[in-house]
Amino acid sequence: MSGLTTHVLDTMHGRPAAGVSLRLTRGGEPVASAITNMDGRCDQPLLTGEALAVGRYRLEFDVGEYFRDMGVALPEPAFLDVVAIDFGVSDSASHYHVPLLVSPYGYSTYRGC
Repeated sequence: MSGLTTHVLDTMHGRPAAGVSLRLTRGGEPVASAITNMDGRCDQPLLTGEALAVGRYRLEFDVGEYFRDMGVALPEPAFLDVVAIDFGVSDSASHYHVPLLVSPYGYSTYRGC
């Protein structure tokens, strides 16, 4: 089944990141938004089926807000406040999973299954 999903892992605390606000845009236009659940995932895919079109997308995660809510003392401004991941969809019939592994001072991502 084609679609776009994501999840966020808090590498500082070694657990899923619950309560992270995120946004998906395409060409600068809003496409979807969500807040991660207790498993660090969105309750539903951000895009499914024909809504997933070939093109360039951006996922933005409000990680500074998340870490502040967790009681982490961050400098002002935070080193990472919003993490933006720009990625391309070349096959609209495929599934794209874009995880974010994040701490207050670093992050990584990849295309998952």
